[in-house]
Amino acid sequence: MSWGGEHGVRIGLSAVVMALRSGRLCVLTTETPDHELALPFGPFDPAEDRTFERALRSFVTAQTGFGLGFVEQLYTFGDAGRAAPRRTPGPDRQREVSVGYLALTADAVDMAPPGARWTPALDIFPWEDRRNAPKALKDILTALTAWAAGDANRLERIEALFPATASARWDETRVLERYELLYEAGLVAEAARDRDDATPLDLHDRPMASDHRRILATGLGRLRSKLRYRPVLFELTPATFTLSALQTAAEAVVGLNLHKQNFRRSVERTGLVEPTGRLSTGTGGRPAELFRFTGAGPRDGQAPGLALPTLR
Repeated sequence: MSWGGEHGVRIGLSAVVMALRSGRLCVLTTETPDHELALPFGPFDPAEDRTFERALRSFVTAQTGFGLGFVEQLYTFGDAGRAAPRRTPGPDRQREVSVGYLALTADAVDMAPPGARWTPALDIFPWEDRRNAPKALKDILTALTAWAAGDANRLERIEALFPATASARWDETRVLERYELLYEAGLVAEAARDRDDATPLDLHDRPMASDHRRILATGLGRLRSKLRYRPVLFELTPATFTLSALQTAAEAVVGLNLHKQNFRRSVERTGLVEPTGRLSTGTGGRPAELFRFTGAGPRDGQAPGLALPTLR
């Protein structure tokens, strides 16, 4: 089924499903027939599918074995001139518009279908992990500065998105803008795939099929932004947790080192957690007090987010 002119438009649905595994933020991925890393994805058939969400849930389960819980729509991606939106093969070559969705889960079980796995999100975007001062950032700044060639507008964007000084504010939510800048400068593999003038850097990153890394960047940025005003972190955590484990979870999402005492105080001030009266014995050291989420759901407009006091 197609719409919108001589060549038509096909609607595709993509899912960004995120979870925490072994202290790392992971995204549910699949593999294309060409062995490219991809998000769960499929076409929407208006003749068969009653809603986008119902079709999306069916695709994700069929491709990964995972059953989606609550999902929210991210964005509709339909830019021309890139390998994504992909075109269907054959003479019609329909334009594809992709609708992305975000889902969070605390139940990241191993996937059975071939190619389905939980992939660390910051392996796909290593420059988004500021905790270990990755060498990638230095290489990126060198290449971006050469690309800017003294252009004031480009240099301003570079400074805003990839601040070179430790004292400058790193905005962890601007994931998509950073990826788009690297794409524009021809420094990521997708740029080389889509045009002839790109020279990608070896950033030890993970390119993705079609426009999926762009969709994932949007999802990661949305998740990081929501931490500030909704208690979404608890969608990724088990029913009970130590405050240290909660901080590790927050750091895994934002890719920043947080100040331990300030983080603890900010969490306790929100009223989002309460002690269970039990101790954890699995920390490897002194038993730590176990807490639980007080129950204000991430869709509750009255529930606050978490302050993220970073280390400088």
